[in-house]
Amino acid sequence: MELFSRRAALKTAGGIAMTALMSVNAAAHHGWSWTDDGFFELKGTISGIYIGNPHATLDVDVEGETWRVELAPPSRTIAAGFTEDVAAVGDEITAIGNRSRESTERRMKAVRIVVRDETYDVYPYRVPS
Repeated sequence: MELFSRRAALKTAGGIAMTALMSVNAAAHHGWSWTDDGFFELKGTISGIYIGNPHATLDVDVEGETWRVELAPPSRTIAAGFTEDVAAVGDEITAIGNRSRESTERRMKAVRIVVRDETYDVYPYRVPS
């Protein structure tokens, strides 16, 4: 009986540890911990648009290099007014937000984007004043 209890305890502890690790990984992906604290502005040409889970993204060509611009989750991005109908591949864009802490990574999380002279605040509470 004691052997069974020991196995059950080990399985439970292992399950708890895996859940904790998965939660930390998900929080890091969806949070802001991977970004620099200071604001960053990126100007370029849209080369790809994705409005879907876990969050909308834009691929932006900047002098021949592709940057990934992460937006908010789809519901928040659409609520800000940004949909696939308001921008197109080839449009000029300005993205304001926080770039990756990894200096070699061409990736940022935008709080505001400007396309066709329209401003979309996907994280309005984070927009610089």
